[in-house]
Amino acid sequence: MVHYIPVSQRIRNALLNPAWVCFTWVGMSVGVSLIATPARFATASITRPVALDVSRAVFMALNKAEFLALVLLLIIVRVSGRSASLWAACGALALILVAQGAWLIPELAARTDIILAGGEPPASYAHAIYSTLELAKIGILMVAGVSSLARPA
Repeated sequence: MVHYIPVSQRIRNALLNPAWVCFTWVGMSVGVSLIATPARFATASITRPVALDVSRAVFMALNKAEFLALVLLLIIVRVSGRSASLWAACGALALILVAQGAWLIPELAARTDIILAGGEPPASYAHAIYSTLELAKIGILMVAGVSSLARPA
């Protein structure tokens, strides 16, 4: 016998599954970090200073949007009853966002200011660290999203 689940219950179940937040967040990160930014710097008609200035604004906005996504994810994880299985992922995401927002984005923005003023900043690992954390964040979100789909609340 087939068990009928009302549409309203199916929508509620879907909204209480953290997977949709994880995959939406992956889309934001991939779209900005892995697609738009490399395309911006590969465009011949955009100068390096303009690309850097736009990138600075975009990454600051992305970081704010990601903090909102983190808050939403934390709420859904808590309400859905998946706290025990996803607390480590949420903690790691929070640490990555804090590192990016409080340290890396300001450091990279300062480097952009030096370039825009006509200087050349000293060598730094900031871009490499940011990129590594970005890939780690995407991986964590993918694992959390897939595990949320695979395991009912």
